[in-house]
Amino acid sequence: MTTIHIFDPVLCCSTGVCGVQIDPALVTFAADVDWAIKNGAQIKRTNLAQEPLAFVENAIVKAFLERSGPEALPLILVEGEMALAGRYPTRTELARWAGIAKPTLPTIDVVCCSDSHCC
Repeated sequence: MTTIHIFDPVLCCSTGVCGVQIDPALVTFAADVDWAIKNGAQIKRTNLAQEPLAFVENAIVKAFLERSGPEALPLILVEGEMALAGRYPTRTELARWAGIAKPTLPTIDVVCCSDSHCC
């Protein structure tokens, strides 16, 4: 299974969904990560505030920070290679990287209630 590693900027907690002012993008991303993990994805999140050593121990992340600075985070590595930076991935991107089939919505046959085809 593909490993996705998210290097987060400084967050108040491991998901960033805490504190007084919660960023709606982090709420959405946290839900997308939970969904992906429940569907078999291997995702690791590393927060700059809680695990700064992990940022300097990874050569790709260290070079990225030296070049772009911490304000350019988040940085997403897929199988150890840079896949995205500066924003969180969408559920579709997580699914593609993790090899999760996108769920298909069931089709519903609509039965009309009159000859005018208007309900």
